Amino acid sequence: MESVLFDLGPHELRRNWGWLLALGVALILLGGFALIDSVAVSIISMVFFGWILLLAGVVEAVQTFRHHKGGHFFLHLLNTVFAIVVGLMLLWNPLAGSLVLTLLMAAYFLVAGTFSILTSLTAPMPGSGWMLVDGIVTVMLGILVWAQWPMAGLWIIGLFIGINLITSGWSQVMLALALRRMAVEAA
Repeated sequence: MESVLFDLGPHELRRNWGWLLALGVALILLGGFALIDSVAVSIISMVFFGWILLLAGVVEAVQTFRHHKGGHFFLHLLNTVFAIVVGLMLLWNPLAGSLVLTLLMAAYFLVAGTFSILTSLTAPMPGSGWMLVDGIVTVMLGILVWAQWPMAGLWIIGLFIGINLITSGWSQVMLALALRRMAVEAA
């Protein structure tokens, strides 16, 4: 069964491959910054995640009290409190958060890499070889994060985020170029 992506006509492919290329280039540039200052990226990622959790908790609180007569009030309230407390903890101490999230990052890299590998093998498309490389590199990053914990918990998150951004960006660039070639050949 072909992907919806390949059901698009040559005109749509020619018109939209540039967005995928731009995304890939942006990911590569962000990855380069992360490699240059991995400690800052680690701390920034903890603060960013803390703000996301805090804002999510506030939104959940509003929804919980707006719909308090619906089911599962206490579960929503517990989720609200948990999101706000964890968000505040990350904002107050992003360094400790980076140690804890190092293990979560290892799990993420292992799962995301495995997914990329399986996708590249079960749904081949132009550029899927690069997706396979991305998956293998991402799984290797997960193993390395796990092995270095807790000593490198501060800098390793930023470093591996940078590496993952670069490999993901390169994968997107290669897919965009393959789509462009397809569009040119179809024209």
